[in-house]
Amino acid sequence: MRIFDPHIHMSSRTTDDYAAMHAAGVRALVEPAFWLGQPRTNVGSFTDYFDALVGWEPFRASQFGIAHHCTIALNPKEANDPRCTPVLDLLPRYLEKDGVVAVGEIGYDSMTTEEDKAFAAQLALAIDHDLPAMVHTPHRDKAVGTERSIAVVRESGIAPGRVVLDHLNEVTVGMVKESGCWMGFSIYPDTKMDEERMVAILREYGTEKVLVNSAADWGKSDPLKTRKTGDAMLAAGFSEDDVDQVLWRNPVEFYGQSGRLSLDEAAPDAEFVGNSILRGARK
Repeated sequence: MRIFDPHIHMSSRTTDDYAAMHAAGVRALVEPAFWLGQPRTNVGSFTDYFDALVGWEPFRASQFGIAHHCTIALNPKEANDPRCTPVLDLLPRYLEKDGVVAVGEIGYDSMTTEEDKAFAAQLALAIDHDLPAMVHTPHRDKAVGTERSIAVVRESGIAPGRVVLDHLNEVTVGMVKESGCWMGFSIYPDTKMDEERMVAILREYGTEKVLVNSAADWGKSDPLKTRKTGDAMLAAGFSEDDVDQVLWRNPVEFYGQSGRLSLDEAAPDAEFVGNSILRGARK
């Protein structure tokens, strides 16, 4: 089983996690820029963090045979802090970097006016830099926040097929599928989604345009949840090809739109999507 985790915060994880992920079949991942758990107090803390995402973390992952990519953005939670919003002016510099495959995480936390402005500005950056966008749907008032996110995406003019709305559940998946955006699901030990619920959603909505991730970070989470979801799919009667589509081909298709995927750590055979070098893209 080959696995591409499309949303995991490896800066919060250990080298033991990298080793366990490789043993479980993970060969590629995307690490989105996100909140570090406490407030940043100046823009310099963002530049140090972004530099690590495009430099140190890909090197660390490569030592374990995993291809590391990232997304760059001002996250929704910190979009409300005036000490952080000047980072929006620095984003264009990072959105041109190799290995940056989307703008994200953007979207909503508390659905404030400040978040509205940052969300719209960063969707415009995604269009300007010809990148996909990763949208964080809020953990509170999720249905309202997801509906509002879809409206902002429509207003921006970005093609819905270049947007993934993440952290979905049974309440929000239908409206996202209808919108034409990609559907993202975070599998967690106690909150968000679990493997059995994910299998039920795949039965009802199919395997196309679905991204399954662990979203593992500094909180209670599990970087092997992608593998556990694949095992649950097989146990429920899905085919190996179904699992490969959800856990490999779908994230390759979505992030391949950036033209910057490089999966040469993943396997020796290569395919090309746009300008992306997709090694191991064949089953």
